[in-house]
Amino acid sequence: MELRMTAEQILSLGPELADFLDEFYDCFARSEPRNHLANYIRGQLSDLPRKSVEPIADFTNTPRRTLQEFLSWSEWDHLALRDCVQQVVARDHVDAQAIGIIDDSGHPKSGTKTACVQVQWCGNTGQKDNCVVSVHLSYASYDTRFRAMLDSDLFLPKHGWDDPDRRAEAGIPDHLVYRPKYDIDLAQLDRARVNGICFAWITVDEWYSGCPNFLGGLEARRQRYVAEIRRSFPAWSCDPRSKTQASYREVETLCRYSHFMMTQEWQKVYIKVTENGPMVWEFKCAPIWIHRHGQVLGPYWLIYTRNVLNSDEEKYFLSNATPGTPVEPILHVAFARWSMERTLEDEKSELGMSHFEVRKYDAIIRHLSVTQVSHLFLARQTKRLRGEKSGDHHLPSPRGRQCPDRRAPTQSFGSQSTSRQRFAEAHPKSTKEHPSTPIPHANTLGDPQGTRNQSRRTPLLHSEIDRK
Repeated sequence: MELRMTAEQILSLGPELADFLDEFYDCFARSEPRNHLANYIRGQLSDLPRKSVEPIADFTNTPRRTLQEFLSWSEWDHLALRDCVQQVVARDHVDAQAIGIIDDSGHPKSGTKTACVQVQWCGNTGQKDNCVVSVHLSYASYDTRFRAMLDSDLFLPKHGWDDPDRRAEAGIPDHLVYRPKYDIDLAQLDRARVNGICFAWITVDEWYSGCPNFLGGLEARRQRYVAEIRRSFPAWSCDPRSKTQASYREVETLCRYSHFMMTQEWQKVYIKVTENGPMVWEFKCAPIWIHRHGQVLGPYWLIYTRNVLNSDEEKYFLSNATPGTPVEPILHVAFARWSMERTLEDEKSELGMSHFEVRKYDAIIRHLSVTQVSHLFLARQTKRLRGEKSGDHHLPSPRGRQCPDRRAPTQSFGSQSTSRQRFAEAHPKSTKEHPSTPIPHANTLGDPQGTRNQSRRTPLLHSEIDRK
């Protein structure tokens, strides 16, 4: 993929970039840091091999110390910058079926002085490594043709940052304490809602689905979700409160040996197009009940999937979508998580998200916030070059707007006597002969948006086929 631009290309986008940066005028009390924002973004958009302060300063003819001060000491409101990114997305890129994607990312670093650095799991290297971990919330339109990072926080490890002197040297605020990653993400979701972002769906990987407090937090917010779960995730295939013989089993066992699953035929569903052709998976589904904090909850969707081209590749998904929701849009959301991986890839490889060489907490957060602005600019330019219109320009001003609640209740599943029947009625007819594209859901979450053509998806500022 190619996002980098030459100096000539950046210059050609000068008027568009200037108009775009006017959105963030109020985040700066003085013109100097406002100009440094423009220079930093030009450097991130450039074809520089590394996007740290010194190369960007040289590229934009800015004194290196001046650009270092922009991240570290200059007076400007980086939290307002983050909020403004979210307000622009809510105003110009609204999608009633928008998908929120939650994930974290590791940034390998040397030494022990960088804020929040610790030997911990680093997804970037695929092993435990000395790294800084950032936690992210991103936004994707239902067709995933528009993607933007909405929020980024640093994860403070539970151990190793109790020394006041070490904290002070790294600029870690006194109020910042250890919080689980899922707690950080729930706070990010709350902030996005305040800024007018409405998600029809949230999707997460199997680490987050293993955190009962996280799924409970989503349900307390009446937020619909699709979560990949481990094959060892325990559940009941029927409500244990009404059947004394209900067995508590791992979902892998339920999917392979429960009567409800064994009597189903595999159904095919089109996921997306790749450089190797269409990606098609097949699925079975059933209602399940789960145990959380001493309570039996359900029914939930359990969806068992496998790759048509490689039956050994299997995935299991849990969703609190209401019974009667078509399976295909649930799976479409489940596999939309690739767009977060793509967004992180874009920001790391092309915008230099991991290239920061500053060490203090606020400076790193500022770097992440500016990277979000750069990515949003690219996403908007991609949309403009495609000739697509932004959604609902007649919406209220981004300042203090209200967004209608399109979320459905997650606990109103009806009585036990009808829940399995309702899930069975929702099971689609066979699509073996004609793999189908995702369709809009047909429940209480708002007006359908129409079937999207997945094969026309175009990545940021280039025309290659999407790759996961």
